[in-house]
Parts: sequence; structure tokens; C-alpha cells
Amino acid sequence: MGRVALVTGGARGIGLGISEALAREGFALAVCGTRPAEAAAPQLEALQRHGGEILYIQADVAQGADRSRLLAAVRARFGALHVLVNNAGVAPRVRADLLEATEESFERVMRINLQGPYFLTQAAARWMVEQRRADAAFGGCIVNIGSVSAEVASVSRGEYCVAKAGVAMMTRLFASRLGQHGLPVYEVRPGIIRSDMTGPVQAKYDALIADSDLLIQKRWGEPEDVGRAVAVLARGEFPYSSGQIVFVDGGLSVQRL
Repeated sequence: MGRVALVTGGARGIGLGISEALAREGFALAVCGTRPAEAAAPQLEALQRHGGEILYIQADVAQGADRSRLLAAVRARFGALHVLVNNAGVAPRVRADLLEATEESFERVMRINLQGPYFLTQAAARWMVEQRRADAAFGGCIVNIGSVSAEVASVSRGEYCVAKAGVAMMTRLFASRLGQHGLPVYEVRPGIIRSDMTGPVQAKYDALIADSDLLIQKRWGEPEDVGRAVAVLARGEFPYSSGQIVFVDGGLSVQRL
């Protein structure tokens, strides 16, 4: 068995772009999603064409029992985990003004986008440490998919911004804790990426990209742009950069006069 990667939310949007990139790298893939396997079948079949082994697990990372079942399924099928990609996430169901947003929406977004990845990382990290102790040559890493919303304020989706800011600190925390075990942790921070999440506001972003100086590279980001960045990290090309952010945002985060 070669190297194994687990990608949460890995059968659609940015997650699918990541899964495709890792499949091309020869990883065996565990793909997690909330949809039944039948609904994700076209995407899974496309991944299988790259020749690697694919395991799909229907699980909700916001639920502790599902997280345990997810890692147990990966262990039973592959016996190892080298790369965890925390990609699964949601936008608020309703983009509500900061003065009108509900606790229910806040709790939902935080559980899925921050609490779930935090404790999935905790459990996966314990397993990776176990593997590292058993084999000094074991190479693993954790990649968290953040967002420019960690720093760019959007008052119509404050809960999303707060969750992604938490992911940024989570990356630093786990990088600090796992450094002694030789396990790097990174954040990949996308900007405006064409996906299901940005579909409802496509017209807004089309106009911003075309008619403003928001981006240096005036185009939509694609899931494959994020996938390529994750693949570089998963290959171990940045072994001395734990805790760092890789921006995939077309220059959105570059301050200019």
C-alpha cells in the first residue's frame, strides 16, 4: 500500500479538486462526504480512473461518532493515514446582516467548519504520532483549507469569517504541538473559487473580478488551483514550513495603493 490521504468534503467543489490532484499523485484516497455514496458515484468513478484505490465514507465531521467511524473505516481499509485534508465546510444557509444573524446559524457553521475539523485533527494526529513512533521513516502532514474570510470581513456571513479565523489559529496550534513528532501542519487559504458555495453569488463576484482591482489575477480561482497547492504540500515539498499559510487567492490578499 502506498501513501493514504483522507479528504473531508472530497467529492464536490474544492474538495473534489483536491481529491483529483492527490489521485493523480498516486495516493490511495479516503473521501468523506455527507451525501450517500450513490449520489457521489460519478465523482468517485472519475477519481478511480486515475488508478488509485478509493474509499468513500458517508460521515458528518460535526458529529463525534461520525468522526470516530470515519477514522476507523480508514484504518480498517488502508491500515495507515499519511495526509489529512480538512476541507469540509458550509456557508450560512442565509446571508444575514451581522445585527440579524441567529445563534442557530452560528452554532451550525462553527460545528462543521471549526469544531469538527479541530477534533478530527486531534484524533488523526494521535494516529499519525503512533505511526511515526512505530516507523521513523513515516511521513505525514495535515492540511487545513481556510479562507481569505479569516481576515477579510464579510458582515453578511460573520459566522463563516469567525470559523475560518479559528481554522487559522488551529493550524498554528497543531503545528506547534506536532513539530516534535516531525508532522507539519499547513493552511491553504483560497480566495474566490468557483464552487457550489460561491454559486449563489456568482454575479457579484463576476462583476468584482471584471470591474475592480480586487484581484491581481483577474479570473475565478478553480478547485484545481487549490488541489495543486495541496498536492505540493502532501508530497512533502515544504518540509521546513510548518504552520504557514499558502495563499491561493489570485493576489486578493496583497495590499496595494
